[in-house]
Amino acid sequence: MLRLLITLAGAGIGAIAATMARPFLQNAYPDFFSTPSSLLFLYITLCLIGGVVLFAFSHTIKEHLMHLSATIENRWSSMPTRQILLSAIGLILGLVVAALIHLLILSAGSSLLTVSISAIVYVVLGTMGMRIGYRRYSSKPFSIRGRKHRNALDIILDETMTDDEEEDEPDEPQAIPAPAAIPAKVLDTSVLIDGRILDIAATGFVEGDLVVAEFVLDELRHIADSADSLKRTRGRRGLDIVKQLQNQLGDRVVLHSPQEADDSEVDVRLLKLCRTLGGVIVTNDYNLNKVARISGVKALNINDLANALKPMLASGEEIGVEIVREGKEAGQGVAYLDDGTMIVVDHAKPLVGQKVDVVVTTVLQTSAGRMIFANVKDNPTGKDN
Repeated sequence: MLRLLITLAGAGIGAIAATMARPFLQNAYPDFFSTPSSLLFLYITLCLIGGVVLFAFSHTIKEHLMHLSATIENRWSSMPTRQILLSAIGLILGLVVAALIHLLILSAGSSLLTVSISAIVYVVLGTMGMRIGYRRYSSKPFSIRGRKHRNALDIILDETMTDDEEEDEPDEPQAIPAPAAIPAKVLDTSVLIDGRILDIAATGFVEGDLVVAEFVLDELRHIADSADSLKRTRGRRGLDIVKQLQNQLGDRVVLHSPQEADDSEVDVRLLKLCRTLGGVIVTNDYNLNKVARISGVKALNINDLANALKPMLASGEEIGVEIVREGKEAGQGVAYLDDGTMIVVDHAKPLVGQKVDVVVTTVLQTSAGRMIFANVKDNPTGKDN
């Protein structure tokens, strides 16, 4: 229905364009555009063009409208009743003033210019009135002799407040900012297979709802039915994590079913879902993390969180490690910290299998992990023994 209305709006724009273009075309081609049939052809053609163009973009327009609607809903649901009422009153007053000015403008005659100016006046004064009402909530109510002599508007607004708000309201209320809506966290397949989201959620650091899309569950089910034993184990682990999250968080785990069929890739559908819900995607996929940030969707990478919690090493710090294998470059040895961080030690190839003290020279931090470069403590010159 929404796409149909968008298409009809395109046809209406085409009709307006035909009305505007008719005088110019009649002056330029008086012989052709002098008959009713030619004018009818002009209107039908531009209406069809406008309808087809907006129908082609109707899916994108619909997604943006749904995203805007979800954003407005989340914002208004977190606003106190008094603030919403003040904003609505400000909007109504602004539109009333705009209507009076509109009558004054039309006294000069009805034309495209006067109609355009009137539309601008409505938008500007309506927005201004709503913003004044919105900000009025944060200011102190005007009073000459205290609370007993407030005006009628303050009394009406107080009656809309909850009993708790009335009891806790001080003699001179301070500006209390409305709590920000917590965006939903949309989980992708890699996070569920990884499983660390379960431990993070148990600590209470993840706020808001955790959304698991139905197509993500389908992908996990396909992986769990794979002939490959490793993939089958990973798929079953992902499904088990979803079940444990439900048992642990209850109603905070939301299973989302798409309203319409979509044959796009899972990553694309996840980004669309985040834009629709105004949510944040939680992923371990490096490429999806990059695409989400480019697309304007906020992404949380659990690998980044894990790397941030690893103990930080500074250049010049000494640590004891065991050289476990040779490095890629000539003379290098490779060691690992207890948390799995790889340390590349220059000129440590002869020391494979030995425990040595090394001095950190460089620490590189990326989304893929942390890499440390070091030299053997007893060989600061960098020469092989």
